[in-house]
Amino acid sequence: MNAFWIATIGTSVIAFALKFSGHSMPQHWLENPKLQRVNALIPIALLSALVAVQTFTSQSKVMIDHRLAGLSVAIIALFLKAPFPVVVLSAAATSAAIYNWL
Repeated sequence: MNAFWIATIGTSVIAFALKFSGHSMPQHWLENPKLQRVNALIPIALLSALVAVQTFTSQSKVMIDHRLAGLSVAIIALFLKAPFPVVVLSAAATSAAIYNWL
């Protein structure tokens, strides 16, 4: 068995242990208001990090290109309270237009 399979099986065991420990946690710990506030913010932080990485990096290099323009248009559309499909389409159209222009 090579290192790849050892790492795969090891991470699978760790993932199972984490999921099992989450289901085994006492209910009164989960009802803590501070924990609930933190849990509400975790998806926002993860999505923000994903957007930042996908917008500003390419092949492990920091780059500023057409994706930044698309993100900027999406942020403006969100501030104007545009519906989600309009936000996505306007960002995609802007990014594609600048990509084809450059």
